[in-house]
Amino acid sequence: MSKKIGYGIALALALAAPFFGYPVFLMKLLCFALFACAFNLLIGFTGLLSFGHAAFFGSAGYVTGHLLTVVGLPTELGILAGVAASAVLGLVVGSLAIRRQGIYFSMITLALAQMVYFAALRSPYTHGEDGLQGVPRGRLFGVLDLGNDLTLYYVVLAIAVLGFALIVRTVHSPFGQVLKAIKENEPRAISLGYDADRYKLLAFVLSAALTGLAGATKTLVLGFETLTDVHWTMSGLVVLMTLVGGMGTMAGPIIGAFVIVALENKLGDLGLWLSETTGIAWFSTLGESVGMVTGLIFIVCVLLFRRGIVGEIGALLERRARARRDAGARMAVNKEREVA
Repeated sequence: MSKKIGYGIALALALAAPFFGYPVFLMKLLCFALFACAFNLLIGFTGLLSFGHAAFFGSAGYVTGHLLTVVGLPTELGILAGVAASAVLGLVVGSLAIRRQGIYFSMITLALAQMVYFAALRSPYTHGEDGLQGVPRGRLFGVLDLGNDLTLYYVVLAIAVLGFALIVRTVHSPFGQVLKAIKENEPRAISLGYDADRYKLLAFVLSAALTGLAGATKTLVLGFETLTDVHWTMSGLVVLMTLVGGMGTMAGPIIGAFVIVALENKLGDLGLWLSETTGIAWFSTLGESVGMVTGLIFIVCVLLFRRGIVGEIGALLERRARARRDAGARMAVNKEREVA
């Protein structure tokens, strides 16, 4: 019940957010939140660490951007094509990578993702280092004018909510329970008759498809697609988002995405404010040191908050609840002794 209340409050805040914040920035937050949740489905609930998820994120963006700009497909078909492309790419990468485990799996995903990066760099369809520019938003189903930021925000919010709902349903389904079993003890899951490789491949493809949905939506929001989205640093960024928020939790990747994206976009403003407030000129250079700040956050999380923000809060609440239960049990025992 408490989770449902939390989801309801979060949805209410999201519905009211564009009236208090910049819609394009909020849409970017939603896209990266969906990206992080899709990645968390793989690492947090299946135990597979991919260093190549940027390939799916950027490829979907390129496919959607090209089809909307050059071919002139309707917006909804362009997004679906991007999702399909990332799912097919996920099937190819996953089929090759799941043959290995541990760091070998991660390195294979990284190597294949770098191949996608160099293909995007050299392909005439992606325009190389210039990227795709001027991607039109169009109309959704020929009715909703997505050129209006407020209209597009609610469309992006609906996409993000549906993607998150699919992840929640997957995790709590029998399929999701098998994924958790594979993460906890793969040999035991195999001994029970489950085809672990098949389940891991399905989880990989689903994660890739949802990542592609986030990438395609981001391209629609910003109106361009560049090599940044297929570079290995984007894969590292989503790992950081998931770890900061809380790997293996539902809300953790969303919180982590909000923290990291907000830092990247607002760190310069924060530095200027600190410089004016404290009189220390060095703070004004914080906007140029985003990588250093996010790196420090990663180090702090690894050393002090290994469960991430949501994970640590959940552990704290659990400890307090356990302490209250223990205190209640002791009081009951004492009363029984007094009666006796």
